[in-house]
Amino acid sequence: MTPIAFLVAQHPAINHAVILREIRELRKHFGISTISVRAPDRPVGDLSEEERDEAARTHFIIPQGPRGAIAGVWRTLLRRPVSLAAGYFHALRLGGLRGIFSYSAYFVEAVMVGDWMERNGLRHLHIHYSSTIGLIAKKIFPIDISVSIHGPDEFRDVRSFRMREKIEACTWVRAISSYARSQLLECCTFEHWGKIRVAYMAVDTRLFPPRPFRANPQPFEIICVGRLARVKAQHVLISAVAKLAREGREVLLHVVGGGPDRQSLEEHVDSLGVRRNVVFHGFTPQEKLDGLYRQADVFALASFAEGLPGVLMEAMAGGIPCVATWINGVPELIRDGIDGLLAPAGDVEAFAGALARLMDDEGLRRRIAEQGRERIADRFELEKNAAALASIFQEYVK
Repeated sequence: MTPIAFLVAQHPAINHAVILREIRELRKHFGISTISVRAPDRPVGDLSEEERDEAARTHFIIPQGPRGAIAGVWRTLLRRPVSLAAGYFHALRLGGLRGIFSYSAYFVEAVMVGDWMERNGLRHLHIHYSSTIGLIAKKIFPIDISVSIHGPDEFRDVRSFRMREKIEACTWVRAISSYARSQLLECCTFEHWGKIRVAYMAVDTRLFPPRPFRANPQPFEIICVGRLARVKAQHVLISAVAKLAREGREVLLHVVGGGPDRQSLEEHVDSLGVRRNVVFHGFTPQEKLDGLYRQADVFALASFAEGLPGVLMEAMAGGIPCVATWINGVPELIRDGIDGLLAPAGDVEAFAGALARLMDDEGLRRRIAEQGRERIADRFELEKNAAALASIFQEYVK
């Protein structure tokens, strides 16, 4: 199979670890050249060894600055002036008057991506989180595109996201869950349904060995990993932990991640009087996170919306029983009462009750930990799922 370019919004990035490892596994099946719109989310010295290796392999767009943008546009103007103009007018049509500046930026980035692909003999572009750039690039350059749609953000306003146009422009579309596929089917006409395929993301179980099981932990330690933002609903989780603390339970919540809600969450903790029960760790390197995983008794994710959370897969692979919300693609990962416990989103009482069940029932906690790991090994193991994804690429890329 001919080499493929993979475009990611930011690569490597701490919240895209599942994508990074999938790309590295796919390289065992075919050639992949990675392009990132933005620079890595941390200085090179703070990256892990595999992240530094990926950064060295990756072509970055924005870090090239104005000089790189001008060079890419100039080369394209000389080679294909008509399609360059068509691409710019297409970008303006997509963005409208309100989006003239942002879509002009997308246009320049698309030119830089397509120019780099053309100079390196690449004809197929697969996209994570930068589909607008790919859509414009296809208008300018003789390339094929495909895209991985993660959700749920893309489904909030499919019209503004131009989902229909993107599906029609793609040779195939990868939905990371059946839920995501259902949303994509609604966006397009029946003639395009066949190109929308489900291919689950996955984790390398070897990187997440089972952590020691603690029969009677004191305190009972809960970990939550994710961006501190409204959609992740850490306020619900903190309220649930406060309820458990008021019942006299020894409980400690580790909140891992950074984001715009940090101050609001800290104020919430203080207002509930549970400062001793909640620790904020901020952005955490993998080595420290592995240590927190090993001492965790439960992983909790109270989100209002999710795609198919990689952090849940990591926790389950490591034998940590999970409590999450019954939303979007999560029930495809966790079967309630079998591989974990699910609660309605936004329901503090139900979420606290699910945590209390696991605190009180050592046997349930142990069984869910074991079956959660088996679930990952069976349906969400990286080597197996990457091989299945590679076979889909082979159908469409010759």
